[in-house]
Amino acid sequence: MENIKLKYGKETLSIDIPKENLFGVIKAKFPKIKDNESEIFEMKKSLKNPIGTSKLSLIAKKGKKVAIMVSDITRPSPSKKILPLLLEELYKSGIKDRDITIIFGMGIHRSHTKEEQIKLVGKDIFNRIKCVDSNKEKYVYLGKTSRNTPIYLNKSLIEADIRICTGNIEYHYFAGYSGGAKAVMPGASNNKSIENNHKLQLSENSKSGKIINNPVREDIDEVGEILGIDFLFNVVLNEKKEVLKAFSGDYIKAHREGCKYLDSLYNIKIDEKADIVIVSPGGYPKDLNLYQTQKALDNASHAVRMGGTIILVSECSEGFGESTFKDWIESSTYSKELIERLKEEFVLGGHKAAAIARVLEKADIYFVSDMKKEDVEKIYFTPKESIQRALKDAMNKFENKSKVLIIPQGSSVLPVVKKK
Repeated sequence: MENIKLKYGKETLSIDIPKENLFGVIKAKFPKIKDNESEIFEMKKSLKNPIGTSKLSLIAKKGKKVAIMVSDITRPSPSKKILPLLLEELYKSGIKDRDITIIFGMGIHRSHTKEEQIKLVGKDIFNRIKCVDSNKEKYVYLGKTSRNTPIYLNKSLIEADIRICTGNIEYHYFAGYSGGAKAVMPGASNNKSIENNHKLQLSENSKSGKIINNPVREDIDEVGEILGIDFLFNVVLNEKKEVLKAFSGDYIKAHREGCKYLDSLYNIKIDEKADIVIVSPGGYPKDLNLYQTQKALDNASHAVRMGGTIILVSECSEGFGESTFKDWIESSTYSKELIERLKEEFVLGGHKAAAIARVLEKADIYFVSDMKKEDVEKIYFTPKESIQRALKDAMNKFENKSKVLIIPQGSSVLPVVKKK
């Protein structure tokens, strides 16, 4: 027997798997971070060597208005580490604090409290520089993309002379990757713009780890082109949220280099798809609710064969996690109905419910969580009281001849079948 441990909330669960059935345990491999200074060194190195543009200190000019897009409180981007370095570059060119606006990209998320804004940027920067949530100002219409997405963006962003986008790069289940112009779309966009862009996820090319011919990503990048993004600063993080590498410069070229680096760490090749995939999002806070857990489920779906079983191990102490998402699930009578409904009426929140339904089209889902049995059944999952029981039932389904794959970092790792 092989004993495997998986994170569950703030705890750890273990499972025993027969050696002959264990197909593999896939994990990301990270370079070691010595200390905070090595993170700062890496970011400064990137600013000295931008990809596809001049240095930020040469792009910015004295007296010009600067807008810096940063991620909201739900994202792991280390804005508090990034901003002092960007400000240092801006000061070199004569930019003053009064010329700068820091804009939190809210997308469809709730507004921040004052305390959350301070947590994101630090008290010193918060007291010196104007900080605003993107949804607290007017949106200005800029026209439409070639895919007919109306572009409504934050007023301060549009009025700025210099526009800087920040963020972290990780896999995104329909935009391919986060980062790049995603700071603007959906970050600085209104609901109408976001819904039109996100409708494009219905394409089979809108999936994790894919950029070429991905209509969602292409639409996002087109918004960036129409607006005009002067400088990008993106980072790739490890599981501890430490900066491994930074990418700055042109919002397309630098982003693509960052995506390649992400793939070198988190894109894990497997020989073939497994009968059973056991996946954990990676514990707290990634498994706080089902809405967040969907990301790990989507990644696991890339590793399971048609007709297989996914054992999803996620505490979900906050239950569903989003009201529209919950309403869609509770009002449905069968899983495929969610996919059909999304095609008829695209609604944010409902899109996550349909994403789960698409996985159910491929595999059974056994669910080990703290959610109520009746709520789990509403999602069309099969509730299980333990991972061990879930594995036993899944193996019985395949007459104990199954290949079992384990993904302990399900929210981050993307399994990809090797090309033959």
